[in-house]
Amino acid sequence: MLPIYVVNNFGQFNHLIHRMFRDLDIEAQMIANTTPPEDVKSGCQGLVLGGGPSLSRIGNAPKYFNLGLPVLGICLGLHIIATTFGGKVSPGKFGGYGPVEVEIIDHDGILAGYPDNVHVWASHGDEVSVMPPGFTRLASSPICSNEAIALPEKHIYGLQWHPEVSHTENGKLVYENFNRITLEHGT
Repeated sequence: MLPIYVVNNFGQFNHLIHRMFRDLDIEAQMIANTTPPEDVKSGCQGLVLGGGPSLSRIGNAPKYFNLGLPVLGICLGLHIIATTFGGKVSPGKFGGYGPVEVEIIDHDGILAGYPDNVHVWASHGDEVSVMPPGFTRLASSPICSNEAIALPEKHIYGLQWHPEVSHTENGKLVYENFNRITLEHGT
């Protein structure tokens, strides 16, 4: 079985994403965001676009959406999704580092199994201010209206918060759900 690739966008939590998969006994491999798309296509069953400092350092990440693979974007990964598909990212009014209570709007797909409200950990200054056309809002919070979005028919999901940190309530469920999505997509 092919691994899930964790695309390193130079963020402080990318190694925690990789470790989360390892702790769940899900095969994963960290790759540089400069990896050529043809190498990505043949090497994995899905991609997690990790966090990072800025949209100016995302390498080949936008090209990975053309591969037909499931994609999960975390923090900056969500911003890559939004800007690639015609949305907009702007400085948030309440950006920063700390706890956030998120309301889950859509309990299917990447957020299956979550209650209506979940306590998560965020670390960001920017947010998706305009959702891309065709996407669905999955979750929101008082500080960020687009906490999670999806394009389910293409298996593309993005979260503003960091499910890989211990401060996020039941964060492993996001990664278990993504693994399930990649396996279902591959069959």
